[in-house]
Amino acid sequence: MAPKSNLARRFLRWSLITLALVFGWIVLSLLALKLFNPPTTALQLERRVESWFKPGKYMKKHVQVPLAQISPHLQWAVVAAEDGRFYLHHGFDWTEIQHAIDEALDDDQDRGRLRGASTISQQLVKNIFLTTRGGFFRKGMEAAIVPLAELILDKRRILELYLNNIEWAPGVFGAEAAARFHYRTSAARLSRDQAAHLAAVLPSPRRRSPARMDRYSAIILQRMTLMGH
Repeated sequence: MAPKSNLARRFLRWSLITLALVFGWIVLSLLALKLFNPPTTALQLERRVESWFKPGKYMKKHVQVPLAQISPHLQWAVVAAEDGRFYLHHGFDWTEIQHAIDEALDDDQDRGRLRGASTISQQLVKNIFLTTRGGFFRKGMEAAIVPLAELILDKRRILELYLNNIEWAPGVFGAEAAARFHYRTSAARLSRDQAAHLAAVLPSPRRRSPARMDRYSAIILQRMTLMGH
């Protein structure tokens, strides 16, 4: 029994060391993100790898711009669409989580629900450090990293990183590239209506097109009005 016990202790020790190194790297990365933009993200790498197994040429479009060069219309449209209490919570929207649980338990729930419980902070962590895959393990890592992101980065920087790195169409990352791709304009010049249509493609940008999102964009515009924007 002693050899097995020693092996278990050794495995546990190395597992803890590995975990500490991973989170140490994440903390350092978050500190760097306060000042610098990421050269790439886990999501962009995932899409690149996926392209190796699909026909056709993969062309990534990605342009980083400061938050000041992204239309306030788009900023508030995305908040209204994805995370209405973004400026009020600390990474997790427990009210929305409870709503999601209640709907999951309700046999008569609306299957076409437009917004989930994942916050902008959670999605940023997933996009930069994790992938769209991984199930419960990814969710566990996400839950552990989000409080660190909220502690190290302020809300404006979280939103800036999110808008600059989120996927807006196949191979199109960031608000600037999205504005050019869909509307042949800059992110700074997006109108309120264009912003709402862009926000409406989230969180399924590879299956949705802004031009076909009139109904949901109208809902987003109503939410923006209620927010005072």
